[in-house]
Amino acid sequence: MQLGFVSAIVPDLGFDEVFQLARETGYECVEVMCWPPGRAERRYSGVTHIDVTALDQAGIEKIQRTIADTGVQISGLGYYPNPLTPDAAEAKVAANHIIGVIQAAKLLGVDAVGTFVGRDWTLSVEANWQRFLEVWLPIVDFAEDHGVKLAIENCPMLFTSDEWPGGKNLASTPAIWRRMFEAIPSPNFGLTYDPSHLVWQQMDYLRPLREFASRILRVHLKDARVDRERLNEVGILAHPLEYHSPKLPGLGEVDWGRFLSLLGDSGYDGPVCVEVEDKAYEKTLESRRRALRQSHDYIRQFIGRG
Repeated sequence: MQLGFVSAIVPDLGFDEVFQLARETGYECVEVMCWPPGRAERRYSGVTHIDVTALDQAGIEKIQRTIADTGVQISGLGYYPNPLTPDAAEAKVAANHIIGVIQAAKLLGVDAVGTFVGRDWTLSVEANWQRFLEVWLPIVDFAEDHGVKLAIENCPMLFTSDEWPGGKNLASTPAIWRRMFEAIPSPNFGLTYDPSHLVWQQMDYLRPLREFASRILRVHLKDARVDRERLNEVGILAHPLEYHSPKLPGLGEVDWGRFLSLLGDSGYDGPVCVEVEDKAYEKTLESRRRALRQSHDYIRQFIGRG
């Protein structure tokens, strides 16, 4: 496995600076955020370390020089919108930009794009299903044609009042993954697996590692702490942030030694990227650098250098 991090936590750094930080800290790869330039709609969105809308040959060569100079690889390109939103114009922009990110991945020789499938959060899974197929079947075909894998993160995107009650990402549970992969059997369509999202849903985060081994294309390393006292007060139907907090690896409820051991036993040998969303470390660039150092040092005890 190759240890990396998700670049969304350092929006104030340029591409070269991100890769220098990775090299200095000991990371081997980076998942590079590729949002369209513009306003961020939520935390960790709107980060553009590669602008795929303006990527030309000179830009590709500059990126390749940075990779060569630092020895740090791109684990994947990341863009996490909602292409199934009920706002048709917004959905079209999201789907089109996913296509653009796939094209950029092909040009850069990167084999994976991390994203969400999205959801109309006001509707049931069943009511979303036909639109999911209409949007995603052609995107997966396009990715296949370009030799790029689509790694769908399993975050429900159910945190704030405007995401209630269904969340903004269908791919949140094993039952839904199973149905998705039956409907779209392409090996280029799989998961970015993040165990923390199962923790706060009160689910076994180890169990899917065997069944979905062939579909786990990328892995995010983020922890979650569940406040049991608060959960006893508000219950699981409350907004999830009322009873849980995203944390750095080692500061929550994931048993990382066991998780990474089972992940390796499942046959996975790809990138595993720290995703920093811990508010205790977000105030300054230096505190976010510290979060990346701390996470690297903690996870490195379980993963040798690739």
